[in-house]
Amino acid sequence: FAAEEAAAHYLSSLGYEIIERNWRCRSGEIDIIAAERGRLVFVEVRSRSGSPLQGTPEESVDTRKIQQVRSIAGIYLYMKRQSECHLSFDVISVILNSDLSVASLNHIREAF
Repeated sequence: FAAEEAAAHYLSSLGYEIIERNWRCRSGEIDIIAAERGRLVFVEVRSRSGSPLQGTPEESVDTRKIQQVRSIAGIYLYMKRQSECHLSFDVISVILNSDLSVASLNHIREAF
């Protein structure tokens, strides 16, 4: 929750309009859906806390997760009857301190 909150605040500070948070369907969930300069942006938020030996948060976005997010985005577009728009799939990785404050945040635009 802390990582998603930090990601949403970060995007808002850049002028993104947060449209949905934790949008769910049977296939899964998209963490953040935002609009920015005519683009619809689907954001996967990944976080880590504690040991850096676990790898970076963005390394946890594997092929299966990419396919799942793309599939859920398609369902979202169908349900909202949106067809003609530019899409972006971004990843925001957040490293959290033990007190859940943000140690670092990395925004990867058009990650996949």
